[in-house]
Amino acid sequence: MDVDMIFKIAAVGIIVAILNQLLVRSGREEQAMLTTLAGLIVVLTMIVTQISSLFSTIKTLFGL
Repeated sequence: MDVDMIFKIAAVGIIVAILNQLLVRSGREEQAMLTTLAGLIVVLTMIVTQISSLFSTIKTLFGL
């Protein structure tokens, strides 16, 4: 796992947090929740690709 991936996840978290606060303060709680959910889905897809890469590396390491 590269340090770049950690910075990307942190950047998505910061952007989602700022958007969430802006939307909640303007009275749009539904859009704030959807923004948070979209950020979570983006981060999970980033992590799933890394986990897939990890499993393929382990598979080749042990010759399975």
